[in-house]
Amino acid sequence: MLYKRNPQLNRHGELVHLLSTEGLPKDIITHILDTAANFISVNDREVKKVPLLHGKSVFNLFFENSTRTRTTFEIAATRLSADVINLDISRSSASKGESLLDTIANLSAMAADMFVVRHSESGAPYLIAQHVAPHVHVINAGDGRHAHPTQGLLDMFTIRHYKKDFANLTVAIVGDVLHSRVARSDIHALTTLGCAEVRVVGPKTLIPSDLSHMGVRVCHTLEEGIKDCDVIIMLRLQNERMSGALLPSVQEFFKSYGLTPEKLQLAKPDAIVMHPGPINRGVEIDSAVVDGVQSVILPQVTFGIAVRMAVMSIVAGNNADNRRVA
Repeated sequence: MLYKRNPQLNRHGELVHLLSTEGLPKDIITHILDTAANFISVNDREVKKVPLLHGKSVFNLFFENSTRTRTTFEIAATRLSADVINLDISRSSASKGESLLDTIANLSAMAADMFVVRHSESGAPYLIAQHVAPHVHVINAGDGRHAHPTQGLLDMFTIRHYKKDFANLTVAIVGDVLHSRVARSDIHALTTLGCAEVRVVGPKTLIPSDLSHMGVRVCHTLEEGIKDCDVIIMLRLQNERMSGALLPSVQEFFKSYGLTPEKLQLAKPDAIVMHPGPINRGVEIDSAVVDGVQSVILPQVTFGIAVRMAVMSIVAGNNADNRRVA
């Protein structure tokens, strides 16, 4: 049964935690995207709220710095009418040596219903999901280099919004793939949704050696990687995760892999350009592209609120027969 293989699902195959796009069935991903589409209209209402999480407590636990992800999760939970608690990790007991699980146990004693977790250690949200009560849900907001599933899902929503169908698409993911949890989440989601071709593009020092089993095409020049592409997803250089010199210089990286208007012409004329943010203008992408007509970077942020609303409402709605994750 699905739930025995995937700790995100209950015994009915329903989503109770969102930890990764890896292993998520296509029908669940599609259900999240369809639900998010229904939430888009909430942004246009005078009162931007629905009562789906009324009376529920959502704890945002960000052990890593974040602005965009944390803010959109907070907005999403508020629009679902939840009570939102943002834990200041720098001033919490965790900064005084309290273990992660002790922190979770104490917050659970405060009647938490959902934890949104960002952590520098890969697997931290999985560990939390193994130790929460059956009615408590865990959403991974990014763990180490491993996964960023809601970013992956909002990327899928954006692609579907502009391109409608994945079956004939060529998608290029460009830049620091080695350190990118977004790239992994995107790859898993794109292949599950039946994308025709997924390319990863970057210097050899920034491409993992284990990508062949993920069904992607590896390209080491930007020209080859984005030629005739429908979608280009640019990634930030994550200098904070790099150990040792993996690049000659930022200037050399931009010269070889930076997306400029001239290079963008290699893609299809109606190609869209995406970026999970934060953007480093002049490092991985030229300002003219960021602000150009093919950029859908700001709509990604808007769609992210609806996607996170969808995820939280779905996991909270699958309470019947939830179980402790084993």
